Amino acid sequence: MIFKGIAEARPYPDHGYVTAQQWARVPPRQLRLSDLITTKSTLDLATLLSDESTFYGDLFAHVVYFDGRYYLEDGLHRALRAALQQRTVLHARVLNVDELELGQDSLASAPSALEAEG
Repeated sequence: MIFKGIAEARPYPDHGYVTAQQWARVPPRQLRLSDLITTKSTLDLATLLSDESTFYGDLFAHVVYFDGRYYLEDGLHRALRAALQQRTVLHARVLNVDELELGQDSLASAPSALEAEG
């Protein structure tokens, strides 16, 4: 299996990050595809196979860390392209919603399984 799981919706609370400028403040990092739970169960094959699918969007996927899990909010097509190219990791911006709820610094890093192994 490529992903840890497939969800039909977003199980985490609304985080308020809707603009590209807000997400741009979140630094990108690597995550394993097998640690991600998707929040979409369908995709557009034309978008998946397009060479220009990220032309107008963020180059990095958007991931929400909530309740000990990583949810792929935006970037399903990027993640699947990575898997088709035999890559096991994806560069993504990770927003820690647990810290947002506590009123802490929203840009603080969520735990990284890749860093814990090193």
